[in-house]
Amino acid sequence: MGVTVTVLGSGSKGNAAVISSGRTRLLIDCGFSRREMTRRLQVCGMEPDALDAILITHEHSDHVAGLPRMAKGMAAPVFINEGTRTAMGAAGEALDRAESFTTGARFAVGDIEVDPFTIPHDAADPVGFVFRAEGVRIVFVTDLGYLSANVQDRLRSADCVVIESNHDLEMLKGGGYPWELKQRVLSRVGHLSNDSLAAYLADGFDGAAAHVVLAHLSENNNLPGLARMASERALAGRLFAPTLHVATQTEPLEIVL
Repeated sequence: MGVTVTVLGSGSKGNAAVISSGRTRLLIDCGFSRREMTRRLQVCGMEPDALDAILITHEHSDHVAGLPRMAKGMAAPVFINEGTRTAMGAAGEALDRAESFTTGARFAVGDIEVDPFTIPHDAADPVGFVFRAEGVRIVFVTDLGYLSANVQDRLRSADCVVIESNHDLEMLKGGGYPWELKQRVLSRVGHLSNDSLAAYLADGFDGAAAHVVLAHLSENNNLPGLARMASERALAGRLFAPTLHVATQTEPLEIVL
């Protein structure tokens, strides 16, 4: 079937995705309970035991809430950098089959090459990932306050991009979040807005990706239609525009490359 990107769920209440090649399946983050993770995997025709590894981007609960129990019942190792594992405290120490990676140093799991790169977010050592398998290049980057130069460099020449489109600025500013939380979201180590992503798609995007997945939409400060509209407007007029997908909190989304 080729390489697939399956976003099991993405948003403020939980995040997880699977990158699959012909021989290898990698779970990216584990923000749902083991029961819910298993249900979503099965909806997509997968079982937890078929996963070859779990990779963690950072320690925030919507990305690791289900990790301790999920990892305990599996033979697959957990790839996590030391900063993230330490920030998880006792839950990180209790991981039996943890494999440490260094941000910026490539490694491989099965036939998938993994390149973890640093991202601007308020976590201990947060990363995005570049995956390469069967001639396909996938960039996975959510939870970042702005598109730094190193992030934009990794986004070039991708076949598929999974990227944050977290909030609508007006909804966030006029919404019910406390001022301190609004400031955090808007900061350079917060979350990427629809407008910030649209600005990149209009002026920085190289047009190589056939698929762009809008991910990590805020339940309180965004709407799928607003996120899609901002990106569609930014891409309007391109002769070859990518197919836009919007990942949701509730249902898996699968893309075959």
